[in-house]
Amino acid sequence: MTAFKIKNDFKPAGDQPQAIKELVAGIKQGLRHQTLLGVTGSGKTFTVANVIEKIGKPTLVIAHNKTLAAQLAQEYREFFPDNAVHYFVSYYDFYQPEAYLPVTDTYIEKEAMINEEIERLRHASTQALLTRKDVIIVASVSCIYGLGDPEEYEKVNLKLSNGDKISRGDLVRNLIDIHYKRTNADVKPGVFRALGNAVEIMPISERVIYRVEFKGERVEKIQKIDAVSRTIISEPEVFFLFPAKHFITADDANKRALESIKSELEDRLEELKKDGKVLEAERLKRRTSYDLAMLREVGYTNGIENYSRHFTGKKVGEAPYTLLDYFPKDLPTGEAGFLTIIDESHVTVPQIGGMFAGDRSRKNTLIEHGFRLPSARDNRPLKFEEFSERVGQVIYTSATPAKYEKEVSEKVVEQIIRPTGLIDPEVSVKPILQKGSYPGQVQDFIAEAEKAIGKGGRVMATTLTKKMAEDLSEYLKEKGIKAEYLHSDIKTIERIEILTRLRKGEFDCIVGVNLLREGIDLPEITLIGILDADKEGFLRSETSLIQIIGRAARNVLGRVILYADSVTGSMKYAIDETARRRKLQTAYNTKHGITPKTIVKKIKDITDTLEREHHHAVDMLLETDAALFKKSPKKVIKQKMKEMEEAVKNLDFESAAIIRDEIRALEARLPKKK
Repeated sequence: MTAFKIKNDFKPAGDQPQAIKELVAGIKQGLRHQTLLGVTGSGKTFTVANVIEKIGKPTLVIAHNKTLAAQLAQEYREFFPDNAVHYFVSYYDFYQPEAYLPVTDTYIEKEAMINEEIERLRHASTQALLTRKDVIIVASVSCIYGLGDPEEYEKVNLKLSNGDKISRGDLVRNLIDIHYKRTNADVKPGVFRALGNAVEIMPISERVIYRVEFKGERVEKIQKIDAVSRTIISEPEVFFLFPAKHFITADDANKRALESIKSELEDRLEELKKDGKVLEAERLKRRTSYDLAMLREVGYTNGIENYSRHFTGKKVGEAPYTLLDYFPKDLPTGEAGFLTIIDESHVTVPQIGGMFAGDRSRKNTLIEHGFRLPSARDNRPLKFEEFSERVGQVIYTSATPAKYEKEVSEKVVEQIIRPTGLIDPEVSVKPILQKGSYPGQVQDFIAEAEKAIGKGGRVMATTLTKKMAEDLSEYLKEKGIKAEYLHSDIKTIERIEILTRLRKGEFDCIVGVNLLREGIDLPEITLIGILDADKEGFLRSETSLIQIIGRAARNVLGRVILYADSVTGSMKYAIDETARRRKLQTAYNTKHGITPKTIVKKIKDITDTLEREHHHAVDMLLETDAALFKKSPKKVIKQKMKEMEEAVKNLDFESAAIIRDEIRALEARLPKKK
């Protein structure tokens, strides 16, 4: 019996039972690499969930972008509501890495905008791995980038219990040591405040407050409190507090690191001067000396990650600690300690493999021109071979496995038959250019889209560039079609919300480029128009076309139009492969008397949880203020306006939004003027 338990009304069907059986057998045989070749809509995620349930190991699921990772995280949460399913992606909404362009002598400072909610989810992921066995982490390729030493991170967690012998002052000092910040205003994740004989703390991974009350030199009471309504949730006897940062080092290690950085600086300056690079030497000396001074005085400097090797004690060229190091290693039985699923592997594997080279090239330029010490090279993503050594047994999932997966896999399991009986969509080819009575690809797509939308479906158009996607969506709006564009410039959470709005019918057409290809689960789509399908290249390759065609395979009315003036080799392969699959699927349906049914899927995304928490907080506030509002409504609203302005002033926009919505609800209760 494993710690994982699927809870839903579905049972494996179609090719799923056989696929589950073969993959589980492969894992038990000790196979390192297997591939699940599952057509779009065949339920690969459900198949993998069943494998996880039967194997019972902590699991890392890697997706190639944040949107897909969010979707997968939500699906696994639905399958495993009683287990720990977490979302781990880059916490930057915007990231411009430090760089130097020698041709124009331009230095680009690192710029980053951290999303605090995603940072909280990252901490929740690592803490779950260190405290539980039943963990699934759905991650983007950020999981191969440097993270703090898991042993140090785990070592300095703070345990507080009722009756503990510790003073209020000692707790404050301990919190600062594990990178919690002090405030006199409202607390947020990673922040605490001291009030009288109590300390209120919001853990970095939660949205609740722990209030620790003292009597003399002892902990008298611990309360878990709702952050907005201030109602007491529970009074735990004990709670654990992990550090507010992943990069944690002991004091003696910090001292050694500073000496090591200083020594490396001296050696590098001598080397640069020997090569006649006086300007570079002076630049490096000034920048590094400033960083050392900041590290001594405040324990932090902008770009501290470039000195990570000195703080972790790693050797030159040694791989950094990453999320993979937080997973359990080999079990006592000799089995790998965790399972790795690489989703849409034909895209994700090359992405993992390409991270190191790009990072190394940029760092070498910075080092050569005196902007960084050579040790900056060791703040890097894993090389592909390092990644391969650190993961457990791997299952690659894709409708179009690439050459790598086919070569390394000891077993390839096909999943062509969908549980719903759905067959691959019909594919037709139409010209791009206007000819005779034919209006050309855009006008034809509009006519076809109007038919599909008229029957209650949603439609999708794929273009070759972001500019084309934006322009086409605007043109469709002018023609009366409710359309939105979606591409990589749109922030993570907003992307998820746009797709959810499409599914809800708030608009009817989504226009995108490459982002819409793999893994986007939109069962309402009944028509896809692939514009300029004969423009051979990455976006119109065999793999890309099959993936795009697959987006229409979740609806019984699904069909795809390839707009092309000639049939390319990639188009022919995609059309023929789709026809092969349709033949197998149709034969299976006929044999088993199956009538295809459109996939019915709840319209839900990872932002739902945040939205529920927001509405719950507003309701709690309304309940708390109800009596006072009844006596003096205008006074309460005035006070609430003041609280909202104060929250904005303190940059606590989440609390401000909650208070804003409470004000709106209160105003709606005011007697209407006649």
